[in-house]
Amino acid sequence: MFDNVMLLSMFLLSISLVVALYRVIVGPSMHDRILALDTMGYIVIGIIAVLSIMLNSHAYLEAILLIGILAFLSTIALSKYMEGGTVIERNNDH
Repeated sequence: MFDNVMLLSMFLLSISLVVALYRVIVGPSMHDRILALDTMGYIVIGIIAVLSIMLNSHAYLEAILLIGILAFLSTIALSKYMEGGTVIERNNDH
């Protein structure tokens, strides 16, 4: 029973990953595409977490942490770029 629930959750997460990929490709605005990319990152985290539970392994936890950090930072960087055209603001006032 537990294995069936895990397989169902992997299937549903995979479907939601395809839907988010569709939103990245077709999205009506760039902001929707950024949010869809962020959503894809967290869906991948969910897939890896379910896989880690299914395999009864702690080996994937570092990958989950790394993907979470990268998804957050990429969302911040893309949002800053959309806001003003630069990611890192530099003051040249010495």
